[in-house]
Amino acid sequence: MTATVGVAFGANSDITSESADAVILTSSLGKVDELIHVSHRMRSIALQSAVGGMAASIVGMIAAALGYLPPLEGAILQEIIGFGSGGERSSSGPSHSGLG
Repeated sequence: MTATVGVAFGANSDITSESADAVILTSSLGKVDELIHVSHRMRSIALQSAVGGMAASIVGMIAAALGYLPPLEGAILQEIIGFGSGGERSSSGPSHSGLG
């Protein structure tokens, strides 16, 4: 899986900062390596969260199918699972990471 990511260097260029996916506030190329490591860790956390949320949902569905989980409690539990796994977060636009 590949992705294209725009990186801007320096805090003085507003146009590039607006169009970039990540902004590195210093002019050090070492920060690019740090950005890559942070992004790998973030991807790992997001994947764990998604898989954990799906697994919890499947367990809840099985419990509901077997009659151990009433519908109202199942609906509340599903909302808690969705919130806990990050599924309920919304964003008004792309988030920018400023490493500096």
